Amino acid sequence: MYIESIFILDFWINFLIIYATSAILKRKIKLFNVILSSFIGSVSVIILFLNISEIQRIILKIYFSILIVLFAFNYKNLKYTFINLITFYFINIMLGGVFYLFKIENFYNSIVFLFILSPIIIYIYIRQAKLLKTKEELFFKVMVYIEGKSIDLIGFLDSGNTLTYKKIPVIITNLNNNFKSKKIYIPYNTIGNYGLLECVKTDKVVVNDKEYKDVMLGFSNNFEIDGANVLLNAKMGE
Repeated sequence: MYIESIFILDFWINFLIIYATSAILKRKIKLFNVILSSFIGSVSVIILFLNISEIQRIILKIYFSILIVLFAFNYKNLKYTFINLITFYFINIMLGGVFYLFKIENFYNSIVFLFILSPIIIYIYIRQAKLLKTKEELFFKVMVYIEGKSIDLIGFLDSGNTLTYKKIPVIITNLNNNFKSKKIYIPYNTIGNYGLLECVKTDKVVVNDKEYKDVMLGFSNNFEIDGANVLLNAKMGE
């Protein structure tokens, strides 16, 4: 009964980890593949009962984990498989860390954790990982060219920034205006705030690899986004 219980628990946790891996990486995966790879992972519990060295045990665990990932997601190329494997390992480590945090050593306490708490923990992890990935997709490498010089910035695509000047999109930075170019003051009106935004005409703006010729650069200290120092115009996301 003890071996059967370990087998079932291992199958369940492998099922959750594979599902979490596919959800985070947005991999399309068949239920049959999840079940099959989870079963293969469960078979690996025999390693616990083999009379082998610790190094051999680790090698076998790595071997089985690679099999799990290959059967779950199939093989497309080395990079694809490597990313799947690293994410699979990371979620494993994350759950193992929770075991350590709560000092879960008793077998029956482990059952409660695996069947009840682990799905909740993995759900929260998936949700936070997706939110972080979505946020990261809104950050861009920005090069602003003014007066023959270039400024290296990190831009955040702000869907709320629709400000234009004579149909020219305006991007806004929280840096100081140290340029000699002619200043243009553009009226703006936001919820509970309005005024004039100090701007200069850029030579061009490159967002990642896309170039924009007609862009105004505005200067304001009224925004703060971790990791970004320029708000891109919503038109740049079209």
